[in-house]
Amino acid sequence: MKKNHKDSWIKALFAIIFIFGIGATYLIFSNEPNDIIEQPSNSRLEITGSSPETLDRENILDSLNNLKLAYDVAIFEKTTLSEELELQKKNIENLMEIIKASKNPSGEQIKIYRKQLSDLKVSLDLKVAEIKKLKSQNKNLLTEIESQNVVMYKQKAENDTLISKQKKLESTLKDASRLSLGNFKVTAFNEKSSGKEQETTKAKNTDKLKISFSVNGNSVAKTGKRVYYIQVLDQKNTVLGENKLIEFGNDKALVYSFLVGVDYQGKMANVYGVLNNDLAKFKKGTYFVNFFDKQEIMGSSSITLE
Repeated sequence: MKKNHKDSWIKALFAIIFIFGIGATYLIFSNEPNDIIEQPSNSRLEITGSSPETLDRENILDSLNNLKLAYDVAIFEKTTLSEELELQKKNIENLMEIIKASKNPSGEQIKIYRKQLSDLKVSLDLKVAEIKKLKSQNKNLLTEIESQNVVMYKQKAENDTLISKQKKLESTLKDASRLSLGNFKVTAFNEKSSGKEQETTKAKNTDKLKISFSVNGNSVAKTGKRVYYIQVLDQKNTVLGENKLIEFGNDKALVYSFLVGVDYQGKMANVYGVLNNDLAKFKKGTYFVNFFDKQEIMGSSSITLE
């Protein structure tokens, strides 16, 4: 009986100790979360210990740096506003240097910095809008210039065609109005003491060569005086007669024996000229005669004296 009472008492004591241990453990672990929760709060204060003004300062610097990049993009457009944009970009850089130098700015300074940042943004917006307007105007101007160039090109092509047609017409009229020569003839004459001329084929009897040709009629050709050049060559290709040189101004020249003039009136005309050999007698052989209208040869003839 006594032994059973002792065992009950021991069991009760263990139960009290067990309950006390659980309560102590609960108290210990219930206090730990409070300590853990409070620690991050202390750490956060240490990390974010900067003042609101300092944070504003950093934000303003970031905004200014982004604004500077935006100005670089606008400057890259290379418009008439580039110089003004470069100046504004320099103002941004100067403002950034000033802000960087102020480590602990006051609230009033922050307001001033914000105001300057806002003004620079507004200025950029206005410049960007103006650049867009200029680009639009330039695009319209280029379109107008291209249209004008197309019109001018077409007009030039039409003018070139008209000029070409005019030149062809002038050439046709010139060819049509040109007088043609014909009936080229060379005759040797012996002049008697009585003054009478007698045709001959003997060199020793020849006193002169009578050279004749006809000017054909052309209703398109202009009337008036015309001059033709006669060139007489002997057996050695020596030019007989006046032996004069005439230049025509287009790098062409002619040595002629004598001139023949005619007053052309729209009808066929027979023309002749005479070559006298006063210095020496005509020698045996063949003489060649060329007929020229300026530098252009119109025909030729020849005579052989025995």
